[in-house]
Amino acid sequence: MQDDSARFKITQLTDTGTSVTLALAEDVELEPVSQQQMMLEAVDRSIVDKEVKEQVKPILEAILRSQPQTVVRSYSRTVIQMTMPKRRYEKLGSPRVGQVLTVDIRLA
Repeated sequence: MQDDSARFKITQLTDTGTSVTLALAEDVELEPVSQQQMMLEAVDRSIVDKEVKEQVKPILEAILRSQPQTVVRSYSRTVIQMTMPKRRYEKLGSPRVGQVLTVDIRLA
């Protein structure tokens, strides 16, 4: 049996009176990375000759500075939508949008 516990932030809440639907997105904080930074790091990894790297890097930096900076998020979040009876939702403490829930996912 495999266990995985993850934190999910409530992004949307729909209350129909008899049931409640929660839209949850994985609560992961990411550091934004620019495409420019990723390309410079790739050059650092792929060129082993120090002299060639010193010649190529300033040219590449100049080219990349003239391009619009695009921020990349390199992790796609898991999204869950769940509907439950309103009574069960109230037993959870009636969490609101923006609050974080821990969800245990277990393989049966």
